[in-house]
Amino acid sequence: MNGTAAHVPAGATGAQRAPAAGRAWLLLAGVLVIATLLLVLFPDRRAPATDVFWTFLVEMLTVIPAVLIIMGAFAVWVPKEMITRHLGRSAGARGLALALLLGTLPTGPLYAAFPFIRGLLDKGASLRNAFALMAAWACIKPPQELFEIQFLGWRFALARLLITLAVVIALAHVFPLLLADPTGGADREASEATA
Repeated sequence: MNGTAAHVPAGATGAQRAPAAGRAWLLLAGVLVIATLLLVLFPDRRAPATDVFWTFLVEMLTVIPAVLIIMGAFAVWVPKEMITRHLGRSAGARGLALALLLGTLPTGPLYAAFPFIRGLLDKGASLRNAFALMAAWACIKPPQELFEIQFLGWRFALARLLITLAVVIALAHVFPLLLADPTGGADREASEATA
């Protein structure tokens, strides 16, 4: 993931992680300043904004611990070679199909996917497949499809699903290029295979 300032390799030393952590704290400080400024400029929006904040905070505090436990188990029990073989660059179309399928299974909020995706990337998944999994997690869900069929009809649901799949697959191929990783992770896999 060359060119991405926020990416820090799993085996990075404290000195290597410090700049990324500093940028994260700086970003958080910037968001807090902007939020405070908006709350001061728009006092009539203060109550609804703080209600939404507390609702999301409680939701995150109930979801994130479970996600972190699952990620810990994932890190220990799933071998890196398995992820590289099934979701790495060399997995090809089969890896992309698996990523799309895996993305349709979870029903949690999208932010729960972020630590999972990071774990996959650290274990050798390609950017293409990581993007496809996250996009499928966000917009392709079997229960959602059933409701869509019931309320909007099977033609609408099928057309939306096919268009969504086409767009996700196309963007999954463009995504590594946007992150200055035109190999889609192949360079990372090759360097890790020799290590």
